[in-house]
Amino acid sequence: MSTLKLKQVRSIIGGTKNQLETLKTLGLGKIGSTSTKPDRPEFRGMLRTVAHLVTVEEVK
Repeated sequence: MSTLKLKQVRSIIGGTKNQLETLKTLGLGKIGSTSTKPDRPEFRGMLRTVAHLVTVEEVK
């Protein structure tokens, strides 16, 4: 199973409460912070919510 490497590249200022909570759930919160999550449908759905704030790299 592959893993997703997430990096926050934009600020949450001006975002909705749902976007802020999604970033916290993904283990992010500040610009430049990184996190790794398994490539599962629930995480893919969360990433759609904050796609404009993060970059995603697939790691084997």
